[in-house]
Amino acid sequence: MGNIVAIVGRPNVGKSTLFNRLTQSRQAIVYEEAGTTRDRQYGKVEWGKKEFSLVDTGGWVVNSDDVFEEEINKQVQIAVEEADVILFVVDILNGLTDLDSEVGKILRRSGKPVVVVANKADNFELHPASAEFYLLGLGDPLCVSAVNGSCTGDLLDRIVELLPAEKLDEWDESLPRIAVVGRPNAGKSSLINAFIGEERHIVTDIAGTTRDSIYTTYDKFGLNFLLVDTAGIRKKGKVSEDMEYYSVIRSIRAIENSDVCILMVDGDRGIESQDLNIFSLIQKNKKGLVVCVNKWDLVEDKSQKAITHYMNTIRERFAPFKDFPVLFISALTKQRIFKVLETAKEVYANRQKRVPTAKLNEVMLPIIENYPPPAWKGKYIKIKYITQLPAGVIPSFVFFCNLPQWVKEPYRRFLENKIRENWDFTGTPVNIIIREK
Repeated sequence: MGNIVAIVGRPNVGKSTLFNRLTQSRQAIVYEEAGTTRDRQYGKVEWGKKEFSLVDTGGWVVNSDDVFEEEINKQVQIAVEEADVILFVVDILNGLTDLDSEVGKILRRSGKPVVVVANKADNFELHPASAEFYLLGLGDPLCVSAVNGSCTGDLLDRIVELLPAEKLDEWDESLPRIAVVGRPNAGKSSLINAFIGEERHIVTDIAGTTRDSIYTTYDKFGLNFLLVDTAGIRKKGKVSEDMEYYSVIRSIRAIENSDVCILMVDGDRGIESQDLNIFSLIQKNKKGLVVCVNKWDLVEDKSQKAITHYMNTIRERFAPFKDFPVLFISALTKQRIFKVLETAKEVYANRQKRVPTAKLNEVMLPIIENYPPPAWKGKYIKIKYITQLPAGVIPSFVFFCNLPQWVKEPYRRFLENKIRENWDFTGTPVNIIIREK
């Protein structure tokens, strides 16, 4: 659970092409959803019976087009700190460069499992040229062609071999798992400390399957759940803490291991691109969401008008998914802290919610009759029957109809909105599936 594989290397060696190849080919899951931004850098890969997250570090680094060594060093630093396996991509046509050797040095010292990927080996005649990469001292280079996909299966085999063995989960599976995520300095630690700080009698730390996300059992005030602690909370001596993009990779683990995410936004600074990145990760992993605007004690204008304006702005920035709770809190003065947990618990309950089939059809069929899906090339689409799938990850509704392929995205959104209007699914994504009857 939560294994991270990072891709590093200098510009133009084909990191993104390799990323796209590994995340899209062979039943791999890539979420191409409307409205998600800058997501080319994170995807899930399934190979054999294992699943891991693939991160192209270059994508998170600001102005990564610079050939500057420090930029590349930053990427490598992130990978060394956070990843379980590192793919070091080099260009077989250009051969070994000084920059490659520098990166090789850092990776050798790190002691992390590294695969040297000699890319652009578009035909087998080029393979012998990879011998010079033995100079990196990082084991056998693996020749691949990200463009035509040759030997990428061998690469995936090698990655899966190197992934750490799964530890068995020792915690109670039935408890909701709640993660607090957000940019650095948005107040994550203060919020977690406000939750658990005063009376630490509740704390049973179980090291998670991942190196750092630690589950803390929380059972106060009649609430009982696991708090997923983001690794971002521990301070790092070696790494200067100003690395914004660290927070994204840190968040990946926490988000993947949770059911509901509490996204902290800095009330002083408003919504920034970093918040949107983390939001899109929550979306792609289909997790529940509670947005908390922190540092509300510092905001001067607290009128109802200001609050409404703030809420609308947040929902606009996060569109098309708008049905989530927004709370205005202060972790410092503990204002509305408890409300956060209660809301997270409600969102978790919404994820588990079942709507009886009879009720679904009774409410939705008349709505569909009044607003049927638009006809396609003179063919009428008829939706006959609706049911909710048995407990899955998120509430999923199947609409059976005669021509499922012609039901387009806007109409799906219409169906989702009508379901949300009639039943409370606040904070949780809803899956709309159109099938042939």
